Amino acid sequence: MRERGRRLRGISILHEDPDVIVIEKASGILSCATRRGGEEYSVESALTDYVRKGQSRSRKCVYLVHRLDRETSGVMMVAKTPEAQEYFRANWNDLTEKTYLARVYGHFEDKEGEFESYLAENPKTLMVHSVKDPAHGKLARTLYRVLSEKGGTSLVEVQLKSGRKNQIRVHFAEAGHPVVGDARYGHDRGPLLLHAWRLAFVHPHSGKRLAFETERPAFVVSAPALT
Repeated sequence: MRERGRRLRGISILHEDPDVIVIEKASGILSCATRRGGEEYSVESALTDYVRKGQSRSRKCVYLVHRLDRETSGVMMVAKTPEAQEYFRANWNDLTEKTYLARVYGHFEDKEGEFESYLAENPKTLMVHSVKDPAHGKLARTLYRVLSEKGGTSLVEVQLKSGRKNQIRVHFAEAGHPVVGDARYGHDRGPLLLHAWRLAFVHPHSGKRLAFETERPAFVVSAPALT
């Protein structure tokens, strides 16, 4: 299983069973195609090919239960059945624990804290932002803990208590600490220093808690040179 996973471009399989596949995704790989009917390489398309085992007429496919931004690396899971997909989608926040590592600009007065806001997406720019009126957004909660400070940046451990689009990037940017390399919500370009480090979940069939963790990325050890 590991050998087959290594042949997937930018995707390594960490675990597979009849219900789910857990992978590590490289930065630059889409979770799913950005256009309807698009042929772009993505986690969804690559793993669908993988489960079909080269049989072009096969109807097997994988089912997304969550996504990582193209620029975000790390642990991601897909379902192998519609039933498993519905199981996770119905209670995603209760069934999963998601921990990220990020290097962000600046230093924090409070070394632990929480961001909470209602997030909405601008339909024209597709940018996500916080809104005051709960009727116009979805509740998002982001917990953080500063692990170290170096070179004008902070390494933070982040736990998501909700799963909204661009949630981490928006919350830190609005707090004045954009993620290093975030051209969309920050002010520079380069690799986005945001990594989905750990994913734990209650398995849909066995009911057991499974947990998966990747190696820490290079930005954990060394801070980038800032320009």
